[in-house]
Amino acid sequence: DLNDIVFGGWDIFPDNAYEAAMYAEVLKEKDLNGVKDELEAIKPMPAAFDHNWAKRLNGTHIKQAATRWDMVELLRQDIREFKAANNCERIAVLWAASTEIYIPLSGEHMSLAALEKAMKDNNTEAVSPSMCYAYAAIAEGAPFIMGAPNLCVDTPAMWEFSKKMNVPISGKDFKSGQTLMKTVLAPMFKTRMLGVS
Repeated sequence: DLNDIVFGGWDIFPDNAYEAAMYAEVLKEKDLNGVKDELEAIKPMPAAFDHNWAKRLNGTHIKQAATRWDMVELLRQDIREFKAANNCERIAVLWAASTEIYIPLSGEHMSLAALEKAMKDNNTEAVSPSMCYAYAAIAEGAPFIMGAPNLCVDTPAMWEFSKKMNVPISGKDFKSGQTLMKTVLAPMFKTRMLGVS
């Protein structure tokens, strides 16, 4: 029953979902107007954001925290408050934000203890904002789905935490739109010797 689903989220800009959709111009205004009231009711919470992880974005609607661990606590509080305010039995968290910069797997990602230490030590080079969201979701018992190719849930630390909390995690990339086309077409161009290297 669609009446049993509530949408919410975080964003680095304060626009409600209708304003954001109008700005993005993915759908036409006439297509959005049928759900305008519902979209206007979806107002984002300030996001966990670090410009160093998404250099082309400059968010204005962001959380401030002394450490990544503190950021996780703010996100956990948001999840609890959203769940209570909307009388939700269950929550699922889906990352549909920008792709973060690439980092290789490192020692901080190899165990839950190492990841938690990195968060508490505010190791911003090893702990991405998406990792904060994933950790917060898992800690609150909410399944987490990663929709970008970020190094996030695909780490031994997150696997360990997911198993410990008995909370599912999934995803590496939705492979939608431009990403899907690149993934499909580039190998074909190369195979056909069409000058792609």
